[in-house]
Amino acid sequence: MLSMRTGPFLVVFAAAVFATVTGCVSMMASKPIIPVKEYEKLIVGRLDADYVGDQACLAKCHAHDQYKKYFEASTMGAQLSAESGLPLVNCESCHGPGSLAIKGIKDVDGVQTCDYETFIDLDGLPKQAQALICMKCHSSNATFNLHNWNSGVHNMSGVSCFDCHKVHKGADLKVHPKDVAQLCYSCHQYIKAEFALPTHHPVPEQRVNCLDCHDPHGTANEKQLREATVKEVCTACHAEKEGPFAYEHADVTEDCRNCHVSHGSVNDGLLTSKMPYLCYQCHESHRVTGSTDRATRCTDCHTEIHGTDSPSNSATRPGVFLK
Repeated sequence: MLSMRTGPFLVVFAAAVFATVTGCVSMMASKPIIPVKEYEKLIVGRLDADYVGDQACLAKCHAHDQYKKYFEASTMGAQLSAESGLPLVNCESCHGPGSLAIKGIKDVDGVQTCDYETFIDLDGLPKQAQALICMKCHSSNATFNLHNWNSGVHNMSGVSCFDCHKVHKGADLKVHPKDVAQLCYSCHQYIKAEFALPTHHPVPEQRVNCLDCHDPHGTANEKQLREATVKEVCTACHAEKEGPFAYEHADVTEDCRNCHVSHGSVNDGLLTSKMPYLCYQCHESHRVTGSTDRATRCTDCHTEIHGTDSPSNSATRPGVFLK
């Protein structure tokens, strides 16, 4: 038998589909088939309770006073007001209708406490369903880049909004830039290890963070990159290597990963392998003039390895970039 907490909430997906279908039908009519709040009940899966509003709930349940302060001071509480036009903009937006909770109000050690067992068991919902609670509002908010969330790697991998955003933690619901890396490391341990290698992007030094290259809410690009190509991501910081140049490094200019790794390396300059052996993968080795040494650092002579507009005595030779 289904429990009181979980039973009504297992209909969340079916209810969402039903609400979508009936909503489409209502678009052909002059008004909704049923009141908007009834659609909301279907979406949250709480059909046996009514909405009472924050004041009716929080005024009686002092155990949530601190949560109320956090919410009112947060960006969500400041922006989502009754004048916003959104149908649900309070505690009940996430936790579901509260009439049954305040009906069962109890005095525990002198503190008035609601019957929270009647609310939606958010922690017990599947990860994708947790995200749907947030997407109910945020998918229609133009200030949030969430249009790729449903098909994104995080959503498909069972990550929900709750894993990164702590609504009750404090006034700021966003993750502070200095905390982003540690948050990402909680899942991406192998990336943390790469940033510990001798040469790495300055993420541990907090000069850049994961969000400079990746969008955790999903993109249409590989690895959730913010730009369409790897080169576009890299040249956002390394503009001097963008080009186009009169003398370019042939076909390796479109993807920086032909020579460099993204996070950290045991080689200088985030190279995939050490020079000259990296260059030998494409170019034949040759003796340096006046020397029998083949194992030298190519960039000692080929100083403008990414490309240049300046010709040289050897500029007619493909792949030579001397000042």
